[in-house]
Amino acid sequence: MSTAKSIKTPMAPSLKLISDSTQACHDPSLYRSVIGSLQYLTITRPDIAYTVNKLCQFMHNPLEVHWKATKRLLRYLKGTLHHGLHYKASSDTEIIAYCDSDWASDQDDMRSTSGNCVYLGSNIVSWMAKKQRVVSRSSTEAEFRSLASLVTEIQYIQNLLSELHIKSKQPPLIWCDNQGVVLLSGNPVMHTKTKHFELDLWFVRERVARGQIQVKHIPGRFQVADLLTKSPSSTIFLDLRDKLT
Repeated sequence: MSTAKSIKTPMAPSLKLISDSTQACHDPSLYRSVIGSLQYLTITRPDIAYTVNKLCQFMHNPLEVHWKATKRLLRYLKGTLHHGLHYKASSDTEIIAYCDSDWASDQDDMRSTSGNCVYLGSNIVSWMAKKQRVVSRSSTEAEFRSLASLVTEIQYIQNLLSELHIKSKQPPLIWCDNQGVVLLSGNPVMHTKTKHFELDLWFVRERVARGQIQVKHIPGRFQVADLLTKSPSSTIFLDLRDKLT
């Protein structure tokens, strides 16, 4: 693929990968080898985390359509060989995070995809793209599971900063594009629709009530975590990719 023509995005926006469609991949071992290598690349390239996460889900039985998607990703990397995370020296220790989910995005088992990223000042320090372990019955439930996972990650980062004797002046700020999740996180009233994810609900609410975190709403077009839950159009992708620094 070293002489292949580059492309703007790692995955086609309309592509829905499933486990039973076209013929089997001609060389499953090569597929697994390439995807295994790409997993290491996500350590410094959050812009491909979602695509690699999706392709990893078919390593047990790769099909030709999965191999074509892999080659598209390699074409994207061909044009962005010199891209990588850029960290700037800063005294800002404020934690700002974004969380999102793509409800029932998996066509095989209807599970959702969680995505989040955490910034320390202006530098991104953590990110995740992962399929949820259970099926969510609503988009709010899927978003809340993603939020709870992010709060756990922030707690870990805070503990690490504490060991380094670094303390933030403000509680971590989490941006979420689901209005229902933002309202639920600060509302002490229980609803029958939340009984499927009560553990996550109380886990987040307790920290919001203590003032340990803040959860606020952000319009979807500014949601950086969108890159970690779906494959947007090239215009949106390029705009959000810059915000990953």
